[in-house]
Amino acid sequence: MYILLAIGVMALVTYLPRAIPLILMKKKIQSKFLQSFLYYVPYTVLAAMTFPAIFSSTGSLLSGIVGAGISIGLAFLGGSLLQVSIVAVSAVYIMNLF
Repeated sequence: MYILLAIGVMALVTYLPRAIPLILMKKKIQSKFLQSFLYYVPYTVLAAMTFPAIFSSTGSLLSGIVGAGISIGLAFLGGSLLQVSIVAVSAVYIMNLF
């Protein structure tokens, strides 16, 4: 019974944040500021979750900095996601060998 209750509570907690805006927001958002703010929220949350892991996952702060720098630079130059990932992982691996 406890497991079914836990599953029900988790389903409710997961569903409510998605359902409440649909119920409360009947009109289209007119504010350009609010629209732009909501547009960038997913990218900001992803960066906030990813960046700490980049620097702590390798065991060496230097290799994390090198991997992040290379991936940011390559992405800025227009590299694809696969290219950026492969080059960054390879750079971190080579840094950890030394």
